[in-house]
Amino acid sequence: MARILVADDAAFVRLRLSALLTEAGHTVLEASNGQEAVEQYKRERPDLVLMDITMPVMDGLAAIEAIRQFDPQARIIVCSSLGQQAIVLRAIQSGARDFIVKPFQPERVLGAVARALGN
Repeated sequence: MARILVADDAAFVRLRLSALLTEAGHTVLEASNGQEAVEQYKRERPDLVLMDITMPVMDGLAAIEAIRQFDPQARIIVCSSLGQQAIVLRAIQSGARDFIVKPFQPERVLGAVARALGN
């Protein structure tokens, strides 16, 4: 299965996503802000990133841009409570492949992950 980086400043969201993805057979890495996500991506080269938008130090949009600059083929899904169209559009324009609105349904997350991984 895949190595997936979960970047979210809320520990309970990371825990919930980690449990869901681990149960589905994936290996999960975690980051609590955008800067950590960029550093982890460069070091670990995960197959997929689930990225929150609103985080301290570096927000998710800036992290997406930094990761895509490092690796234009990076697969990123935004997972955020910000469902505003402008932010969704900017995330997609920055290179995100999908947008999951929190609170999320497990089936929606697993479906988006499968599509992003080409399964």
